[in-house]
Amino acid sequence: MKTMEFEGRKEVRTHLNIAPLIDVVFLLLLFFMLSSHFVTQPGIKITLPTAITAKLHPEEDIIVFIAEDNNVFLNEEEVTLENLLDKLRMMLAESAKKTVVIKADEKIDLGLAVKVMDVAKQAGT
Repeated sequence: MKTMEFEGRKEVRTHLNIAPLIDVVFLLLLFFMLSSHFVTQPGIKITLPTAITAKLHPEEDIIVFIAEDNNVFLNEEEVTLENLLDKLRMMLAESAKKTVVIKADEKIDLGLAVKVMDVAKQAGT
């Protein structure tokens, strides 16, 4: 007579390989980092001069840009020196901050920058 041996229940082991999951998460992270856009300045192209001891100022509401071709922009709207004073006065009356930031290209005429600063002073800053 033969004796029958019964084997116990076979234990099934499952192994989860997480290496492909880590690769997918890394690729998603990389995709979102590269596809996100960063906050940029308005679209007026100027080259700002650099300084070693410059301090960063928080963004203000009223910004006067002076482009390389001596065009003056008030918050992305092109203005002339004649109507800059009136527009600045209106904007300063509506603004809680009484600060005007002037950003000028390094190649502009210094006299134009002085005129813009004078107009800003006359407007009440």
